Amino acid sequence: MRVDAVVIGAGHNGLTAAAYLARAGRSVLILERSAHIGGAARSDQVFPAYEARLSAYSYLVSLLPDQIIDELGLDLQLIRRRISSYTPVGDSGILIDNGDTARTSADLGADAQAWDDFYGLTGDIAAKLFPTVTEPLRSRDDVRTLVGEEAWRDVFERPLGEAIEARFSSDIVRGIVLTDGLIGTFGQPGDAERLVNRCFLYHVIGRGTGDWDVPVGGMGAVTDGLLRAAEQAGAQLRSSSTVTSVSTDGKEAVVTTADGLEVRAAQVFANCAPNVLDALLGEAPSRPEPEGAQLKINMLLSRLPALKDDSLTPEQAFAGTFHINEGYDQIATAYAQAAAGHIPDVPPCEVYCHSLSDTSILGPDLVASGAQTLTLFGLHMPARLFREDPEGARERALELTLASINSVLAEPIEDCLLAPDTLDARSPLDIEASVGMPGGHIFHGDLQWPFAETPDEVGRWGTETRHANVFLCGSGARRGGAVSGIPGRAAVAAALGEEALSR
Repeated sequence: MRVDAVVIGAGHNGLTAAAYLARAGRSVLILERSAHIGGAARSDQVFPAYEARLSAYSYLVSLLPDQIIDELGLDLQLIRRRISSYTPVGDSGILIDNGDTARTSADLGADAQAWDDFYGLTGDIAAKLFPTVTEPLRSRDDVRTLVGEEAWRDVFERPLGEAIEARFSSDIVRGIVLTDGLIGTFGQPGDAERLVNRCFLYHVIGRGTGDWDVPVGGMGAVTDGLLRAAEQAGAQLRSSSTVTSVSTDGKEAVVTTADGLEVRAAQVFANCAPNVLDALLGEAPSRPEPEGAQLKINMLLSRLPALKDDSLTPEQAFAGTFHINEGYDQIATAYAQAAAGHIPDVPPCEVYCHSLSDTSILGPDLVASGAQTLTLFGLHMPARLFREDPEGARERALELTLASINSVLAEPIEDCLLAPDTLDARSPLDIEASVGMPGGHIFHGDLQWPFAETPDEVGRWGTETRHANVFLCGSGARRGGAVSGIPGRAAVAAALGEEALSR
């Protein structure tokens, strides 16, 4: 069999690449190891007995550019959340309400002006930097000039912890700010490599505003739309087909699968981790072994839990990101315990309720009953903690995480579950087994700066490999990570030229 292009992996970036390739007139075959599409950006009926399609892994959209939505004609609705976050503090808390600046300022107290100043700064970075993610890579100096010296110093140049500690006085507010640098990243705020800075940057620039939006229909609506765009343009999908090797002479590649298929193609687009691509090519790993650092819990509730804070409703508190034991010092303690090889005693974590914004993910009976979903993301749970005893460690991590949640609620979260079995916990090793992310790393490895770091990268797309006809189009590419489609689009631009994107 011969095609113009093989796409390895039907995650959202692979589907994005396939759609652009097919629209440019190329014959495209997508090979997916699973029986379903979407990878980590998919919806599942996680609890089979209940009609609820949850965003099983990735759950919010920020980095998907309108340009991709428009170019591919995606029928996608994103809901902007009024409540950004709520953080319980004793019997009260801090509500970041975009519709009530007075309440927000009152809750932030002495840090209110610092908050406005800092997020005014990151908002300016977002407005300037995000439009460049669909362009060829700019140089470091160009981006420094673009964002300005203050922004460069506090977000790019010095460890994020230094900026946070210089600007904010409250331990709780410092923790709220820091959390955006820790989703999917096991790092410290004083990290000299600035891994936390990179993660934070991607969290605050999305869609030019830094907002994280709810996809109507769940994350599966995003990947379903991308598959439609690819198939309508002529791309073909072969699921349950695991790629076992790729060979290339730089002009033609041969892709083989476990089910005996051999495909010759002019170009290959790999929507997998860089080290997975290296293994398929028979090469040594080009990057350090990835290690995810999160516990993911999905829940289906009969109702939202009661709060200790009577100044707001549970619907307000859970509409945005609900921070749990994420004070600055609490996060530092959890990191130290995890780095020493122990599951944190009080795991920092955060939850949000998709169904408050979008009931379409629930069946009519669940909607009528008042059922709600909760998605939890636990920090500082590196894969190393689960390798010796995967089952036992997951159970211990779940036990401690539930205790962490319950410490900030007026009632146990377990009392609100729709049924005893409507809770599903997944460690980094479970994520690795389910969606093929090495080490369960949701970004396929450490995030990279969204600009060229060497002179030879300037003007390129960050998806090229040492093989002229093999391109990395997944989250491990430069400007990859999260649900964005950016590396999928960039890989096609690198392969065919930017003019092919608008066909």
